[in-house]
Amino acid sequence: MPKITEIEDLKRIYKRRTPKMFYDYCESGSWTEQTFRENSSDFDLIKLRQRVAVNMEGRTTKSQMIGRDVAMPVALAPVGSTGMQHADGEILAAKAAENFGVPFTLSTMSVCSIEDVAENTTAPFWFQLYVMRDEKFVDNLLARAKAAECDALVLTLDLQILGQRHKDIKNGLSVPIKLAPHTILDLMTKWRWGLQMLGTHRRSFRNIVGHAQDVDDISSLHSWTAQQFDPRLNWDTVMEYRRKWDGKMVLKGILDADDAKQALNIGADAIIVSNHGGRQLDGAMSSIKALPSILEAVGDKIEVHLDSGIRSGQDVLKALAMGAHGTYIGRAFVYGLGAMGQKGVEEALRVIHTELDTTMALCGERDVHNLDKHNLLVPRDFYGDWA
Repeated sequence: MPKITEIEDLKRIYKRRTPKMFYDYCESGSWTEQTFRENSSDFDLIKLRQRVAVNMEGRTTKSQMIGRDVAMPVALAPVGSTGMQHADGEILAAKAAENFGVPFTLSTMSVCSIEDVAENTTAPFWFQLYVMRDEKFVDNLLARAKAAECDALVLTLDLQILGQRHKDIKNGLSVPIKLAPHTILDLMTKWRWGLQMLGTHRRSFRNIVGHAQDVDDISSLHSWTAQQFDPRLNWDTVMEYRRKWDGKMVLKGILDADDAKQALNIGADAIIVSNHGGRQLDGAMSSIKALPSILEAVGDKIEVHLDSGIRSGQDVLKALAMGAHGTYIGRAFVYGLGAMGQKGVEEALRVIHTELDTTMALCGERDVHNLDKHNLLVPRDFYGDWA
């Protein structure tokens, strides 16, 4: 196995081994990709305070996220079509998360179904839901998630209308792949990926096919999906789902203080400060820059998590020191999955944990709960002086 010392190592292998359309699906944002880029680059603006002559023995990164014990305050974010990045991708990522002791979140638009993941893991996982027009199908999804003993529902609020990602359109992204001349040429160089996909029967959106009415093949799936994301979603709808789901609920896609207050009123257990990885509203603020105003709005009345832009354990530390209670990685674990399957996801988690632990020590902290703004040097103009 190649020596992995940073997430970028996994990304380079991932790019070599995964079909271009799926690499581009992961590694892109909407429109000009400004928000996609700034999600990561804004972390670089925050500096760390080095402290010395501090006892660094007995360090711990253990914490909790919505009442669940975690090896570090990092969860695997819901990522659609993960099973096309690597055969049985959602199952392998969930197993890696279980082995490491962090939560895994399954996307509605996953290739492996709720049941597939439940049958191949023992730790409870979280289920991410998109609000769709077919209420009967959504209610059935919730029932299936409960039957699988998912211990949290992550309701995504920022995908009522799909943001345009130029690369996906130009690549003709589809699940499963539609064979075109340029696609065939690309697949000829990705023989490892092809052999893995030939070895699995999971190659479509298995949460949907066979469960949604009149969706029993690829053509019906595509037409159904194109019509399903519900632009009528509003806070009354969110309250309805709060009533339907009797477990922990997390609201994902909060980027504004007023929306954070609404989430608090709904009775959510946590919110995720997120701009969908820069894949929806291009020109929106990065998650790390949006975090302080949201924390100011809701205080400690609700857990505030952060998603979008994290590529290292230092990024995790900065988010926690800024006040986040937990974080999520999406692209970082997908790089590992596409590079080396389950082992690659475990490597991604190991790298991030090592970076978090070492950086915490060099900042003079032994317990992840003690991280705070005193560990950071934040530019005076970091938050912006907006008119």
